[in-house]
Amino acid sequence: MDRYYTLKCAGLERQLKLYPVNESLYIAALIMFGDVEFTKATAKTLLEKAPEFDIMITAESKGIPLVCEMAAQAGQNEYIVARKGPKVYMENVVFVNVNSITTANSQILCLGQREIDMMAGKRILIVDDVISTGESLAALEALVKKVGGNIVGKMAVLAEGEAASRKDIIFLEKLPLFNANGEEME
Repeated sequence: MDRYYTLKCAGLERQLKLYPVNESLYIAALIMFGDVEFTKATAKTLLEKAPEFDIMITAESKGIPLVCEMAAQAGQNEYIVARKGPKVYMENVVFVNVNSITTANSQILCLGQREIDMMAGKRILIVDDVISTGESLAALEALVKKVGGNIVGKMAVLAEGEAASRKDIIFLEKLPLFNANGEEME
């Protein structure tokens, strides 16, 4: 039997399906892909809380619709996506390793010279859909620092589990973790 968590965020309500991470831990999956209404509403609400910035960065791929909408609403024409692997058009690639709760294997995030040039000496706002273990966020921070960007803020729609007690991130709502019975964990 499928179980769901009712999320209320940015004036909207969504039913998030619970998925197992292991035998005793389940997460409520926020999938923003295809949900234009939710993406627009959360982008607007995040921008209201955002510090001044020059450009935003997110990790490929779930944060892309959010950061795209935030850039559009902020009147910016560009944003940066840290790719999960180098592309043929990327020159002088820099990368960092990342382990995420929603991905089975270790990955990399990387930037090419174009993105490096866009970030050097600039005020960078890191944006993601959900911050959970903080691994993806740490990888983005390492990339920004590696290329000489100045991190002015770290934002997400949701902070999951222990991430909700962090003081260094701005988020809209807390997202609990769940046990195998679908009950919220403390």
